[in-house]
Amino acid sequence: MEHRIVGPGPYRATKLWNETVELFRAKMPLRKHRCRFKSYEHCFTAAEAVDWLHELLRCSQNFGPEVTRKQTVQLLKKFLKNHVIEDIKGKWGQEDFEDNGHLYRFPSSSPLKPYPKRPPYRKDVIKFPEWNDPPPGTSQENIPVRPVVMNSEMWYKRHSIAIGEVPACRLVCRRQLTEANVEEIWKSMTLSYLQKILGLDSLEEVLDVKLVNSKFIIHNVYSVSKQGVVILDDKSKELPHWVLSAMKCLANWPNCSDLKQPMYSGFEKDVFKTIADYYGHLKEPLLTFHLFDAFVSVLGLLQKEKMAIEAFQICCLLLPPENRRKLQLLMRMMARICLNKEMPPLCDGFGTRTLMVQTFSHCILCSKDEVDLDELLAARLVTFLMDNSQEILKVPLALQTSIEERVAHLRRVQIKYPGADMDITVSAPSFCRQISPEEFEYQRAYGSQEPLAALLEEIITDAKLSTKEKKKKLKQFQKSYPEVYQERFPTPESEALLFPEKPKPKPQLLMWALKNPFQPFQRTRSFRM
Repeated sequence: MEHRIVGPGPYRATKLWNETVELFRAKMPLRKHRCRFKSYEHCFTAAEAVDWLHELLRCSQNFGPEVTRKQTVQLLKKFLKNHVIEDIKGKWGQEDFEDNGHLYRFPSSSPLKPYPKRPPYRKDVIKFPEWNDPPPGTSQENIPVRPVVMNSEMWYKRHSIAIGEVPACRLVCRRQLTEANVEEIWKSMTLSYLQKILGLDSLEEVLDVKLVNSKFIIHNVYSVSKQGVVILDDKSKELPHWVLSAMKCLANWPNCSDLKQPMYSGFEKDVFKTIADYYGHLKEPLLTFHLFDAFVSVLGLLQKEKMAIEAFQICCLLLPPENRRKLQLLMRMMARICLNKEMPPLCDGFGTRTLMVQTFSHCILCSKDEVDLDELLAARLVTFLMDNSQEILKVPLALQTSIEERVAHLRRVQIKYPGADMDITVSAPSFCRQISPEEFEYQRAYGSQEPLAALLEEIITDAKLSTKEKKKKLKQFQKSYPEVYQERFPTPESEALLFPEKPKPKPQLLMWALKNPFQPFQRTRSFRM
């Protein structure tokens, strides 16, 4: 009696339904039963079905041991309504299944649920500003080309690196990112992280990307208190004061002598009922209807706890800020109540942990359309949230850092050196024109020689350069452009004329050294007495 693990992906709830139906039909023991003096072959009682299916669900890693007998009965009611089973007289279509000795059987074929079809979603790829993006409205046809008219100074800048001198650079800022660009970066990178963790080729079947609001993501990341709880700009969307007071009362439940509230028998149960009634009447679950499939898909990763926590972190960032705040406060209260040993029993029939799951699972996760396993899936998700609420409901630091670095990179300046095409002053744009082969050959042979020859002459005639610097530049120029240099200095003599040798002055003899050149050294008298 093994349940195949259904991993993350589209239509996970439907896959789990079909998997459970097939296992139930294949493995449920059938035998002969008597009812009202009549014998029926290949059937089972309602209690036998509850016992067997309850054990199947508890042993399945898709649902877990938190499944209750009551939830199993609810699932069998849906089996009866969808004609997975029928009573011994062939009746079905009503949810009147009860945990008793009534006889049921399988029909000749139990219908499996088809996978829903969604209209294909075309993802619009938004291009962010790049370094060389043309301004808006520029046509890609007849691209203007700047005329290549360079003087010797421009050529000196262009070839200054080749002759060993790095020119000063200047910084050119990229076109400024708009607020819409930044929001789209947050949205696209967040969804990309989620897709990567789930291991899906696309999120289209799990999530309607058009409904994801990038402003919600940014608000949930930055507008938080020191405790990590979302701070709302619109105070009208806050929890009512009386609900918040009730939640604080149970979350911080002290000894009876320390309570300021009036005490009576069953006081804590009434406070809990007040909170449950408020959350039970919400128009939409806290995880929203359109994110139902995304959260159900993440449930397929519970065997890999770390990956599941990361996926839940990202999914919770997609929530509206008011939903995320209510979820944070609710999960904190539930976790504290379960850990508080001094808390009196809030229900006679259930333990505290089971009561929390059963009471709030439907207001946290449910589908807008009828999904037959939504109660079991919601209970599974809430159980995992309670055990890992502190990690799941905090901002994923790795994702935040990655997006912030991406935005900073797009805003970073670019280094431009003088001599680039953008430095040329253009009076009016011109376009490419076709030239003859003879003109092309002439430009190829002599077009670059003339500016280089002019550059060489500027180096030669530059009076500001010292002789040492000028020799160094000429040597580097000769190494880079030997043909131009050879044409200017065809012989070593012509090169030597550029630096004529200066006559060296003779050293003057000191007159005192020539007075007595051969006089021997005479020892002076000592000053010692």
